[in-house]
Amino acid sequence: MTEKIAGLLLAGGRSSRFGRDKTQSLLGGETLLARALMRLGPQVSALAISSNADPATLSRYGRPVLADALEGYAGPLAGVAAGLAWARETIAGDGILVTAAADTPFFPEDLAARLAAAARETGTPAMAASQSGTHPTFAAWPLSVEPALADYLQGGGRKLHDFMARAGALRVEFPVERLGGTGIDPFFNINTPDDLAEAERHLAEG
Repeated sequence: MTEKIAGLLLAGGRSSRFGRDKTQSLLGGETLLARALMRLGPQVSALAISSNADPATLSRYGRPVLADALEGYAGPLAGVAAGLAWARETIAGDGILVTAAADTPFFPEDLAARLAAAARETGTPAMAASQSGTHPTFAAWPLSVEPALADYLQGGGRKLHDFMARAGALRVEFPVERLGGTGIDPFFNINTPDDLAEAERHLAEG
C-alpha cells in the first residue's frame, strides 16, 4: 500500500570528494538521480527531490524540487524538514515520508514498504541498516515527528544520527543484494569516481 507513503530523494549533498554534482553523473547511461527516481517511484504515491540547485536544472525529471528552508548548508535534516512540510500537504496527516539518498543506486526495492511498516508500528522514525552499519538517510518518518524536528533544528541541531537517537528510531536490517554472481551491500554509495567505476562493474555483472 503506497497511498499513505510519500518519497523524498536527498540530492543536496556537496559532492566534495567527487569534484562535481555526482547525482548528475551517468551510470549505465542514466544519471544517478534518474536511477534513484526510477527505483523509489514505484514504492511511493508521491515523490519529490530535495536540492538547493536551481530548480530549472532539475525540471527534466518532472518532480517537485524542495529547497531547504534554512540558510547555508544545514545537512540532510534540513531537507527532511522541507520534505515533511511538503508531505503534510500531499498525503494525509497520518502518512509516512520515506527518504533515500540519490547517490545510492542499488537500494532495496522494498525499502519504503519495510521502513514504513516499522515506523507505523511504533510511531517513531525507522532507519535502514545493513552489514556496513546504519544508514539514517534511508528512513521512514511519521509526519507527527515534524514539530520535534523543527525544534531540534531551531535549537541548532544538525546531526542526523543524533536526532535519530533522540527520536528513538528503529533499525530495519536489509540483506546483501545479488547482482549477477556477486553480492553487494544495497546501501553502497558513490562518493568518488572510483566508486562510480565500481558501480558500473556491478551493473554489468547484473
